[in-house]
Amino acid sequence: MVDVKKFSDIDIYGLLEVDIAATEQEIRKAYRKKALQCHPDKNPDNPKAAQLFQELSKALEILMDVSARAAYDRLLNAKKAAQLRTKQLDSKRQKLKADLEERERQAKEAASGGYKTASSKTPEELFQEEFKRLRKEGSKLIQEEQELMRRQLQEELRMMQTATAPSWDPAQHRIKIRWKADRGDAANGGYTEDVLRKFLSKYGDLNALVMSPRKNGSALVEFRAKDAAEMAVTFEKGRLDNPCTLEWVGEAPTKGKAKATASGGSTITERDYESLVLRQLRQAEERKRLIEQMMKEEAEAEGETTAQ
Repeated sequence: MVDVKKFSDIDIYGLLEVDIAATEQEIRKAYRKKALQCHPDKNPDNPKAAQLFQELSKALEILMDVSARAAYDRLLNAKKAAQLRTKQLDSKRQKLKADLEERERQAKEAASGGYKTASSKTPEELFQEEFKRLRKEGSKLIQEEQELMRRQLQEELRMMQTATAPSWDPAQHRIKIRWKADRGDAANGGYTEDVLRKFLSKYGDLNALVMSPRKNGSALVEFRAKDAAEMAVTFEKGRLDNPCTLEWVGEAPTKGKAKATASGGSTITERDYESLVLRQLRQAEERKRLIEQMMKEEAEAEGETTAQ
């Protein structure tokens, strides 16, 4: 928690690197620039950064509140005036001055029966009251600013992931699945679309899965994420009594880290930005393309067999 005494002793305008006459817009801009640099999410192992972030947030809260800023400005001006006067006094006169101020303070308290009126309170006392008021009330402004900052950091992370991750086009890296099944086998060797989905979905989300409409023992699948597709090709064997093989249609993708995790563990994925309806439409389109590709390949295979 930020200490009120500390804020009575520091230059808040200097902390934010703005002029004392800065507008609210200028103060917000300065806060966002400095707070992003020391945000705890960017500096998880730096306790000083977390403390500075809290101080910046409290400074913004004070300067964006009209009453609190006025109280702070009075305190700041009083301290500057006192520093100027002190420079002009020698050590002996400073002692006399301190004694005089203490006697004046005691006289004022006695005259008011031990209670201080607003007019008799020092600028520092008035500022401390405003500070405590803000702490008690809480600040919707700070919550909004920190939420905005959180979204900015997420966007920066997403952009970094996009910039560093190799491109992945699921449509260019489909997988063909084969297993043994006689032409007239109604059970299709023990494989159905539901059976294949059960085997494959443990690696990640599927864009589409299509059973061959013309012959048994064949299917095409398209995974959403690269690492899911790679794991399926490497590890999946299907049924123990009738294993299947998975191989890339065309060239295998280059090795590298995918943009998103197979299980959706990342907080920033394509699914965060897609509605369910759009996902379903896209899956339907992918399924249609897979069927067309499978039909074409099987027709070409039959043509080669006939030619032989």
